[in-house]
Amino acid sequence: MPIDVEAAVKVLSDLPVTRLRERYAEVFGEPTRSFNKQHLIKRITWRLQAIREGDLSERARRRARELANDADLRIRPPVAPTDANDNTPTATSPFRVKPDDRLPTAGTLLKRAYKGQMIHVRVLPQGFEFNGEVYRSLSAIAHKITGSHWNGYRFFQLPKPRKEAVIQ
Repeated sequence: MPIDVEAAVKVLSDLPVTRLRERYAEVFGEPTRSFNKQHLIKRITWRLQAIREGDLSERARRRARELANDADLRIRPPVAPTDANDNTPTATSPFRVKPDDRLPTAGTLLKRAYKGQMIHVRVLPQGFEFNGEVYRSLSAIAHKITGSHWNGYRFFQLPKPRKEAVIQ
């Protein structure tokens, strides 16, 4: 006689996790490490069904074992073989980032009044200078000044990037 899965799930859903763990040990004959209620309900229901309606046939188990043994499972992708004596240099090219349209040219002085204080930031070819220190971004300077995260372009009220004209 088939098990009523919906009724079993309903009964199991009403049980606390501690009782589900006990029921799991009764059904499987060993304790579980899981405390996940939904996982326990699914596993117990599956086991009850397997006991009541029959488990996999021995032939199906053998075939599953064959498939599992034959499978090429890898935890990590294969590493390309390298020759220890190969001293040919690898060709690399520098990573180039297109300059942002919102940034003024190097040497420009950005000014912003904040809490009664005038802030001066000089744009450098590689970064920004504020109070004698060089920063990689305007956002870092805005964070240093305000103590909270700010978009640097917005803090220094720089214009939004220009969009390319769309030809129709």
